[in-house]
Amino acid sequence: MAGPRINSDALAAFHVFADHLNLTRAAEVLHISQPALHAKLATLARELGRPLYERRGRRLALTPDGEAVARFARDSDDRLSRFLDELRETPVARPIVLAAGHGAYLHVLGDAIRRTLAARPGGLRLLRTNRDEMLDALRNGRAHLGVSVLDVLPADLITVPVATYSQVVLAPVGHRLAGRRWIRLRDLAGEDLVVPPPLRPHRISLERALRAAGVPWSVAVEIEGWPLAVHLAELGVGLTVITGCVRPTEGLVAVPIADLPKVTYYAAHRADALDDPRTKALLGEIRSTTRARGRRSAAGSAPTDPPESGRDTVG
Repeated sequence: MAGPRINSDALAAFHVFADHLNLTRAAEVLHISQPALHAKLATLARELGRPLYERRGRRLALTPDGEAVARFARDSDDRLSRFLDELRETPVARPIVLAAGHGAYLHVLGDAIRRTLAARPGGLRLLRTNRDEMLDALRNGRAHLGVSVLDVLPADLITVPVATYSQVVLAPVGHRLAGRRWIRLRDLAGEDLVVPPPLRPHRISLERALRAAGVPWSVAVEIEGWPLAVHLAELGVGLTVITGCVRPTEGLVAVPIADLPKVTYYAAHRADALDDPRTKALLGEIRSTTRARGRRSAAGSAPTDPPESGRDTVG
């Protein structure tokens, strides 16, 4: 007796939909109408007997079953591509996909990306994601490797620490804190700070730390993105607390904050991801270039690391 069958056309359509999580864009890619795409997705969900996606607020998201089906569809497509390439005696042409946020791309991954593309032009595709989107992209197969700050390590993925940085305050040259080797949170008392908007993770953690230390402070301006925060600090709008991987521009000094925890970036991937030697090579490049960058910073003008937070040495 034949087992249950999956409509291959509906599975292929779901593959495209899972890449975009937008019915309109996926229908455009498939060159079909949106109602036709919706019918294909409904057919697949009916054949499998479970919902594959749901609406969360204003966006669509895959259910856990949907993530598994998307992963199966992409793995099947990858295997088919490799099989056809072997038949044609040509190398696998599909690029490795790296998912990360703008901070990681700007200040952590640049050397690794440059070296990877120099060795394999066209062999790397980048996804700009936040932390949760990066993890979702790994789970559903949209990305091979992801890099982000992770407060909680996911149990279903492999994580490797690749870079750790102190949190620093960027102060203009001539500011009362600029000559210090390191400071404590109490040294920020009375300062105007350039900060992210409310409810952003960095804003929440910084406010909690300042409140716990009993430090009064004021909002100079609320902005999105590290480049603008650095620029406004350079203009003298206010000090900004930022991860130490961000190199200060001319006119600014980075001073480590002894009683804020260090920030660690992790590379994450699925358990079978390193079976592909290209993914393994990319992870190796990330680890080697972040170590090299750390050595260059230590040998250059970077400030001395602060003491452990339990010590109260005057800087």
